Amino acid sequence: MGFNCGIVGLPNVGKSTLFNALTATQAAQAANYPFCTIEPNVGRVAVPDPRLDKLAVIAASAKIVHTQLEFVDIAGLVKGASKGEGLGNQFLANIREVDAIAHVLRCFEDADVTHVSGTVDPVRDAEIVETELMLADLDSLEKRLPNLEKRAKGGDKEAAAEAPVVQKALDVLRVGRPAREAAIGPEERPVFARLQLITAKPMMYVLNVDEASAATGNAHSAEAELYARNRGILSVEISAAIEAEVAQLPAGDQAEYLGHLGLTETGLARVVRAGYQLLDLVTFFTVGPKEARAWTVRREARAPEAAGVIHTDFEKGFIRAETIAYQDYVTLNGEAGARDAGKLRLEGKDYAVKDGDVFHFRFNV
Repeated sequence: MGFNCGIVGLPNVGKSTLFNALTATQAAQAANYPFCTIEPNVGRVAVPDPRLDKLAVIAASAKIVHTQLEFVDIAGLVKGASKGEGLGNQFLANIREVDAIAHVLRCFEDADVTHVSGTVDPVRDAEIVETELMLADLDSLEKRLPNLEKRAKGGDKEAAAEAPVVQKALDVLRVGRPAREAAIGPEERPVFARLQLITAKPMMYVLNVDEASAATGNAHSAEAELYARNRGILSVEISAAIEAEVAQLPAGDQAEYLGHLGLTETGLARVVRAGYQLLDLVTFFTVGPKEARAWTVRREARAPEAAGVIHTDFEKGFIRAETIAYQDYVTLNGEAGARDAGKLRLEGKDYAVKDGDVFHFRFNV
């Protein structure tokens, strides 16, 4: 599993259209009225990686298994959501359950698609949603802090460790900044993570433009991109309408269609790449005659943790990892060539996984 990403935004910005396109399904009802998505829709998609295809050809693998990415289509937030407006409590609860947030901003004009605020303004929309998320976190922590402080005075060590972290988060939230900007030290990170704050989650903006602007962008997306850059937030420009069309085409026709539009890759590829950067993830591979498979693990994970992604027994009984760098595997035409050239390494428990590593794990349980 790659990561779990919640798609959020105001109603009618293209969230469900994007979800349908990314998952190539019609599981989410894309309709021109607020709250057409009531329950969060969950879809898993294969993460495109051309490296896996090359590995499979070299190893003559019978099957290719891509790593997967999970998207959660969450119904549109509105002003007042933090106080329960527009089914806000339910939506906020859904956001708390995801690992990262893809905030869709409407960057297209269309008289046939109503906007809840009457006009298109992606920066205003971003601020509306993020204010509601910050207010929800603020309310949660302000209710929690008095009890923590009381317990801490009574000698509760856990409360004593948690209270100052809550205070740091409150300090930034009270001045209108997300919790992720709080100055949390390395030793405080586990406590901070347990607070389950919405605005502590990694976030990127998905700038949804019209079809004509897919290759070059437009004034709205330029404004949103500048806003994102000034705040140090990743942004990805896509056209959900084009993605919906591409998703319906046979795989062999997609590249040609994108080329006609001046595009070199799908929006999915860009969203995935941004998501991996957002969560600091890397991909490793296992390759053999039966299958070539991609797996995802956090950057700097040690070899036993990577083994555990495949099976918990692999991590428990880890002995060593036979490791070949992707480029060496390809250049030397497979495992045998890499072994003969001295490029197959035996790595132990302290080895930090590198993106593109090809592993064969040795274990004993």
